[in-house]
Amino acid sequence: MANTKSALKRMRQNEKRRLRNRMVRSRVRSALKSARAALSQRSGDVGTLVAQAIQGLDKAATKGVIHKNTAARKKSALARRLAALG
Repeated sequence: MANTKSALKRMRQNEKRRLRNRMVRSRVRSALKSARAALSQRSGDVGTLVAQAIQGLDKAATKGVIHKNTAARKKSALARRLAALG
């Protein structure tokens, strides 16, 4: 357990950030999963699902939840699969 006031504050901050990062990461994973499913099923709203996934990836990379190159790699893979459909 932390002894000083600053260490206690750090613990509170870290817990808040951990929960927020987990929420953002979960949202990104869900968006990616639905976009990939739509791409494999060739459903009608593929473009919007891919756009939502890309937006989520950008936001997560901006916030520092995921690395920017990871976001770029995943966005590129989605765009390649979308281009292959159309």
